[in-house]
Amino acid sequence: MNDSGALLPWLVIRQDDNGNRYRVGRYPTRAEAQKVVDSLDDRGHEQLYWVERIEQGSRTATMN
Repeated sequence: MNDSGALLPWLVIRQDDNGNRYRVGRYPTRAEAQKVVDSLDDRGHEQLYWVERIEQGSRTATMN
């Protein structure tokens, strides 16, 4: 079994106007994840985007 959290530990999360959170993608480095956030912000999206790290050995809650 492959623990993809170890290979792609950085998440980009989006929060909409109603407070709902969604996983946009998973990335191997913080820099790559931040590049996606910056790109979305530069396009004028009004949602809030940020980067989170998945802790090794923990399970991430399922997002919509």
